[in-house]
Amino acid sequence: MPTVSHVEKHFTGSEMVRDAVIGMSDGLTVPFALAAGLSAAVSDTSVIVTAGLAEIAAGAIAMGLGGYLAARTDMEHFKAEKGREAWEIEHKRDFEIREVREIFENYGITGAPLNTLVDAISADPRRWTDFMVRFELGLDAPDPKRALVSAATIATAYLVGGFIPLAPYIALPSITDALRISVVTTGIALAVFGAVKGRFTGVNPLKSAAQTLVVGGLAASAAYWLAHLLG
Repeated sequence: MPTVSHVEKHFTGSEMVRDAVIGMSDGLTVPFALAAGLSAAVSDTSVIVTAGLAEIAAGAIAMGLGGYLAARTDMEHFKAEKGREAWEIEHKRDFEIREVREIFENYGITGAPLNTLVDAISADPRRWTDFMVRFELGLDAPDPKRALVSAATIATAYLVGGFIPLAPYIALPSITDALRISVVTTGIALAVFGAVKGRFTGVNPLKSAAQTLVVGGLAASAAYWLAHLLG
């Protein structure tokens, strides 16, 4: 009987997709709301373009910095927890051995196999620490480059998303026409972005597109009407 090869396909870029979602979603909705709100208060598209470009630049920097700090915090948290576990293994060995036993017992392992596994894990302090961090605390070691990648991904996605609703105001002299086209292009962009996100994450693309369009549309509509009322 011929051997049938089996290739498992798992998506492993969830963090980058999450960063892109954060940046793109805000990039599409916030500049759109700003431009739409200003459309009711000014008569010159150059004012909207200038304000929109300033907002996109500031938003990309702020959100990129936020992503960087969040990733740095994750790294610092991981290092602190790993250091705490290493200290407990050195100073509270018996207690930590009981915790190892409990972890394996939760998987239904008992008797001699359990004793063998516990002895093997506790024989090496470094391996023991890694095991406790992973299986007791549920923490994975963050990528050292994660902070910079997160910042760049969020900022780039925000920039790309922000230019979509602003582009009609750059291209057209009529505020009314620009607003209409901005609404349509932003809606299409939200739907396409949602479908692509669904493709990468394993969610039905149509469902993901609809969800992203509804959420983004609600957020943009709320921001528009608030800006309109205040204006």
